[in-house]
Amino acid sequence: MNTKFLVALVVISAAGGAGIAYDASAQAAYPSKTIRIVNPFPPGGATDIQARILAEKVAPRLGQQVVIDNRPGANGVVGMEIVARASADGYTLVLTTSGNWAVHPYLYKLPYDTLRDFVPVILVGSTPGVLVVHPSLPAKTVKQFVALAKRNPGGIAYGTSGIGGFAHIATELFSHTTGIRMTHVPYRGSVQTLTDLVAGNIQASFNIMAPSLPFIQSGRLRALAVTTAKRVAALPELPTIAESGVSGYDISTWSGIGAPGGTPQAVVERLNREFAAALQTSDVEQQFSNRGSIVLGGSPADFREYLKAEHAKYGKLIATAGIKAEGDR
Repeated sequence: MNTKFLVALVVISAAGGAGIAYDASAQAAYPSKTIRIVNPFPPGGATDIQARILAEKVAPRLGQQVVIDNRPGANGVVGMEIVARASADGYTLVLTTSGNWAVHPYLYKLPYDTLRDFVPVILVGSTPGVLVVHPSLPAKTVKQFVALAKRNPGGIAYGTSGIGGFAHIATELFSHTTGIRMTHVPYRGSVQTLTDLVAGNIQASFNIMAPSLPFIQSGRLRALAVTTAKRVAALPELPTIAESGVSGYDISTWSGIGAPGGTPQAVVERLNREFAAALQTSDVEQQFSNRGSIVLGGSPADFREYLKAEHAKYGKLIATAGIKAEGDR
């Protein structure tokens, strides 16, 4: 055998072995300190609740403390950028919604690329939305709500967690489909939206199910319908918007955990394994279900393919409905 070829083969084999050893070493040593999950929204919202449920379950499995770091601002962009710029060592993660993952790229000029600057770790859960109104609004059904909005264009003020968030996209889709016009009032999160809705400062919101439930159950808000194609176990008597006469209407939000781009594959796989195990426990599934959410899970590759498909879906929806980052059309 040619001597030069033999030397080159030895060098390549050694390099490959070193890579394998590095991956194994990184996996064995990880984690050795506190892990931070950035939630790019204020405390109390759906993703904040999910992050805290999972942190409690995952910390013992990882043998390290897992803390939640709420970094609201610019409808989630501030928190996302913090993680995109963090060290790619597995100690800074983000748990956020489909708005940040797949909608914002079609509305904003972002300081990061969600497909390039993040490594998908795991899909967490899918959560329906619910159309809620202040009890003083003279509408007890979706049909009555649409009729009221048509009689008074722009007269109903609806709240959202910000331009490009679930509530905004869900409302724009509803308005586009029904031909109504309302006035958009953006907030910094779903909790603030609901607080102002309960106070009567706005009249309606297509809000996420989890933070809305206590207000619905206490009678402080009136629920008209859920946004998904099927009814939700948490409110089984509540019809869907499609059932209520808006044919084909079906939208929900989902959440997922990501790490900075370049995070070692061994670390990503360890995180996926532990979060997947936590999601599969009966009490986590029950806690999600009680808030109207469905556990997802899957591999990092599953999340990446899902993310690509969601980009395509929301890109088309935003273009068709004419949704703009500047706000109301």
